[in-house]
Amino acid sequence: MLPCFTKQILGVDCPGCGLQRSLLFLIKGEFISAFLMYPAIYPMLLLFGFLGLNKLYPIKHSNAITITLMVSTVGFILTNYILKFI
Repeated sequence: MLPCFTKQILGVDCPGCGLQRSLLFLIKGEFISAFLMYPAIYPMLLLFGFLGLNKLYPIKHSNAITITLMVSTVGFILTNYILKFI
């Protein structure tokens, strides 16, 4: 796995810390462990899945759906990042 340079240099987690391990848990089928490791994994996968589907089959109101998914993904990432320091 790739090391986190932010953690190595500054000694603090970055907002993406845990993403690789979470993906490995998903590949192994450990869905709860994936969520506990990085809660933003599911909104992120939903966003990327929707973007891929929208490329193949254009969807009505895709801009609004994309923005909603992006805001929720960023919200999960920031909430998880803030909660790490509490």
